[in-house]
Amino acid sequence: MANDVMNRNFDFFDPMNFFNEVGNLGHDMFSGESDMKTDVVEHDKDYVVTAELPGFKKDDIHVDYRDETLRISGKSEVNQSTKDDDGRILRQERHSQNVARSFYLPNIDLKQVKAGFTDGVLTLTLPKQTEVEDNHKISID
Repeated sequence: MANDVMNRNFDFFDPMNFFNEVGNLGHDMFSGESDMKTDVVEHDKDYVVTAELPGFKKDDIHVDYRDETLRISGKSEVNQSTKDDDGRILRQERHSQNVARSFYLPNIDLKQVKAGFTDGVLTLTLPKQTEVEDNHKISID
């Protein structure tokens, strides 16, 4: 019982706990961690982008491609209250968040792009355009 009381407020002594009140800003800034862990793999014929978005719903994720740049963004809302149905909340670590990443991936065949979202993981397959000959001889009449 005594250990439960002591461990309950252990984070009070953590110097980074001060920043928890402002959305964990300080810890994220100093730890260098991103809220969207992403892998980008280039193959001969395509790029495969895998992004972890735990806690996000498919409808909360936006993906677009313009100016040869893939953009992924997400918005997750969590109800921030001081009480729940059973009583007062002692600790709340989940928070609303906005995440966004951009990747320069040139020459994508937009008609063949495939996207899937399963178990909090977004997987995009972006086929490269077949090489288009940029030299075209024009005959003069």
